Amino acid sequence: MNSQDEPSATALPPSALARDPAEVKSAFRPQREILRRFTKQPLGMIGLVIFTALLLVAAIGPTIAPENPYELGVAGRLRPPSAANLAGTDHLGRDVLSRVMYGVRPSLVVALGAVIVSITVGTVVGGVSALAGGKVDLVVQRIMDAISTLPSLFLGILVLTILSPTYATLMFAIGIVTVPTVQRVVRASTLAEKERDYILACEVVGATQTRVLAQHILPNISSSILVIASAELGSAILIAASLSFLGFGTPPPEPSLGAMISSEGRQFMVEAPWLVLVPATLVSLAILSANFIGDALRDTLDPRLFVK
Repeated sequence: MNSQDEPSATALPPSALARDPAEVKSAFRPQREILRRFTKQPLGMIGLVIFTALLLVAAIGPTIAPENPYELGVAGRLRPPSAANLAGTDHLGRDVLSRVMYGVRPSLVVALGAVIVSITVGTVVGGVSALAGGKVDLVVQRIMDAISTLPSLFLGILVLTILSPTYATLMFAIGIVTVPTVQRVVRASTLAEKERDYILACEVVGATQTRVLAQHILPNISSSILVIASAELGSAILIAASLSFLGFGTPPPEPSLGAMISSEGRQFMVEAPWLVLVPATLVSLAILSANFIGDALRDTLDPRLFVK
């Protein structure tokens, strides 16, 4: 056989020869590499441990609470932390630790639900706006700008004034507040992604914009969505606690962290500071852990870090 008939390396497509191993590694992003990089983020691991502990308290807290959080005991009112009551008692003699363990669940459930609403609506709005372009993009962005000019708490209170404060309406109100931030990130990522060759090829073969967005663009910008979701989780926890503080949170008599700070905590702050410190510490830890996780995810999923 003639040597000219044998396949040679030079017969391969130029693109196959030109691909750098680092580029291939960057495109592949194995899950083990992502996990390894995340575990090397000390603040991210601290945040993950704290938030996992809070989720565990939210899941099993009511079953392991030392006392009934609704049981009144006027004879033991405003007792400082002790062996009998690790976090003290409030002005009605209720165990603060038990009330906090019950209050973590609604606070986290509302925050997580609000993030789901925000990410879902923001992803759809930002993706459709970027792909449609033109007047549609212009109108959508001006609406988002108008929403972002309103203070978060004012917008949340406005929605809850129209709708009765329930779990669903709280999630919706807080989620709508954070939609503009999410959609901006999704829109920017979609605009960058839609100019790539594979998207142009999909459009050439007649793929609809819905299919392009769902099957091609969203999987490639999922890391950005994940990072913004973790970042917005801290904001959602803070807004939920603030609304509860102002009386627009979880309906009584169910305890919530923000309401505990507002009602008995503010009234007896001087003589019983633990009424404020205990729930406020948990709110701060939840926000701090969410921010730590978001920062670690941003550094871990940065594509530039996969190129050595």
